[in-house]
Amino acid sequence: MSSQPSPKYDIITIGRTCADLYADQIGCRMEDARSFSKYVGGCPTNIAVGGARLGLKTALLSRVGNDQIGRFVRETLEAEGVETRGLATDTERLTAMAFLGIEDDRNFPLLFVRTDCADAALTEDNIDPEFIREAAAIVVTGTHFSKPHLEAASFKAMRIARDAGRKVVFDIDYRPNLWGLLGAGEGDVRFVADAAVTARVQRILPGCDVVVGTDEEVHIAGGSTDTREALVNIRKVSDAMIVLKTGPKGCLVFAGDIPEELEDGISSQGFPVEVFNVLGAGDGFMAGFLRGYVRGLPLEECCRIANACGAFAVSRHGCAPAYPSWEELQFFLGRGVINPRLREDAELEHVHWATTRRGTWDNICAFAIDHRAQLEEMAARCGADPARIAAFKDLALEAMLASRRSGIMLGTLLDSTYGRQALFRAERESMWIGRPVELPGSRPLKFEGAASLGAEVASWPDDHVIKCLVFYNPDDPEPLRRSQLDQLHRLASAARLSRHEYLIEVIGTVEGKRGEAATAEAMQQIYDDGIRPDWWKLGDQTEAGWAAVSAVIERNDRWCRGILLLGLDAPADVLADSIARAAACGQVRGFAVGRTIFGEAARAWLAGEIADAEAKAQMQARFGQLINCWQEARRAKAA
Repeated sequence: MSSQPSPKYDIITIGRTCADLYADQIGCRMEDARSFSKYVGGCPTNIAVGGARLGLKTALLSRVGNDQIGRFVRETLEAEGVETRGLATDTERLTAMAFLGIEDDRNFPLLFVRTDCADAALTEDNIDPEFIREAAAIVVTGTHFSKPHLEAASFKAMRIARDAGRKVVFDIDYRPNLWGLLGAGEGDVRFVADAAVTARVQRILPGCDVVVGTDEEVHIAGGSTDTREALVNIRKVSDAMIVLKTGPKGCLVFAGDIPEELEDGISSQGFPVEVFNVLGAGDGFMAGFLRGYVRGLPLEECCRIANACGAFAVSRHGCAPAYPSWEELQFFLGRGVINPRLREDAELEHVHWATTRRGTWDNICAFAIDHRAQLEEMAARCGADPARIAAFKDLALEAMLASRRSGIMLGTLLDSTYGRQALFRAERESMWIGRPVELPGSRPLKFEGAASLGAEVASWPDDHVIKCLVFYNPDDPEPLRRSQLDQLHRLASAARLSRHEYLIEVIGTVEGKRGEAATAEAMQQIYDDGIRPDWWKLGDQTEAGWAAVSAVIERNDRWCRGILLLGLDAPADVLADSIARAAACGQVRGFAVGRTIFGEAARAWLAGEIADAEAKAQMQARFGQLINCWQEARRAKAA
């Protein structure tokens, strides 16, 4: 065998990929579910995502359709850091789907929609030898041996990997109905004995370095419902390390002969968590095991990591979204189980959310045009129809889009009251988008729109940031502060349930504390109440004030996205100085300014004194000036 270059990927997983549609209603039949959440799914896809979250370089080899679901799968994988060069696009078939439910703590309905789907059309032609050789290990999965052409493709990948000195890992992944043994609607049945399937699986085993399965999967591979006998039968045809998943008990590993007492194998205990959803737990387990295996960790540690990853999966909604980041896993292993319902462990869930959010945001130059009351007042003063406000916001969006340049992330704050059409367009422009929820001018804080804030934001695109302005002073009377904080808790809960980031904009009041420490103290009170926003939006601070604000964030939430500077209708020259001070603060990611940019143009346009082109030109010029100020300030900081 010729020497091979160092692998580019830790693992390449091969086989099923789809969209998982998980019932949102818990404790009912899938027939009675009203809505579903969409995630990526399929055993090898889940493993690839889980491995990437743990810091492995992973890639998926499969097929998706040239359809919306296929693009969702591809884009999600890329956002998770999974290499997709091996993910072919099938122009004739649709991407597979799976419907999943949580009926109770024992029954998890599963319906595969895979008739002539894209990933089931994988062939030997999709197996690029150079790609396979670039992995330290490949993961093949049982379902992709269920059809002759799938079997041929998987065997080809195995041969290439073995010849290159790479590892072959086999996840038995037994789904009887995908082997044609049960009806299409019986996806949740885990085991049906079948001698023909056993014979075909045993053809796979000799070419493997690691074989992983549950009791039922070991039974089909070994041709016996006696677990030890099945393991012995596997050992007769394969020298592979066998990893037996034993559910809440943990796992057992057999690197050599199968002992008389299975507990004499290398073992690792599970974690005492509540079982909420078993679907995808094995894939999370496999991702964790591989994190240790490909890095050469002791088997006991591989198992500990695997069991922890499985524990996360069984305690949360969804498969891939439930898997931990490496940072979250270390936090969990170091601290242990505090609440067996991991999804209700506030500290752990914050680490999970903060370390699995997508995207990196910096140099945000945002044109804030979410104003409602201010523009209504302008329209009233000049006798303009308030309906014209929507057209003005369309012009503002055109001005901001015309200001796009390299080196910045264009952003906007937009409302749906007057900015609905502008929001639709902004969503297509890859901008940072914030949307307000506060009732303008309310103190104590009240929310605009539906009585249920959660219902209000549930229909928003995932990438829209919930923005909430609160007039807050650390010296406010206790009843007022309590009311404000209770509303911010509603905001935080709605954001997490709907999987949105949220931003708290803090504006001080004339009454109460003022000066360098006022904003930092207000933020600390919010943090002390257990509220940790993804973003802050703050007004101008002195150098000492910015230092105090930064210290509060670093002390309370090191994963905070950062701060956007607000403008408060300051004159352009005053705002330029504010931007210079803010840019020197490491927590400030940019600005979100409104009236300084659009104020004069809005008053003149609503009064009919200037036309569309002039209004747009004025706003573009002012926005461009602020962008210049930001870029110059950032360059000065870097110098």
